[in-house]
Amino acid sequence: MNTPLALAAAWLLALAGPAFAQEAKAPGTAEPKVERLVHEDEGSRIEELRVRGTTQRIVVTPKVGTKQSYEILLGDGSRDLSEGVNTTRGAAGKRVWHVLSF
Repeated sequence: MNTPLALAAAWLLALAGPAFAQEAKAPGTAEPKVERLVHEDEGSRIEELRVRGTTQRIVVTPKVGTKQSYEILLGDGSRDLSEGVNTTRGAAGKRVWHVLSF
């Protein structure tokens, strides 16, 4: 009489086992701090993206003139931004315009 009840309980415990076996997230692997800073005055709007305190991207949108935004290339040491024949990008600190964006 208690056999079906015991089998059902054992079956539920077998299914719930993997839920208890999951490891807790390590406290040292938190998401990186992401900041989006906007500096704006009467002449331009500057949007800055920082990840873990390091500036990753700067986009400047002028409010007068062409009003087409451009990005300032940043040198982070991971790629060659020097000028030359064999390089495809300009030097760090130069501005670039995106012709096509999706």
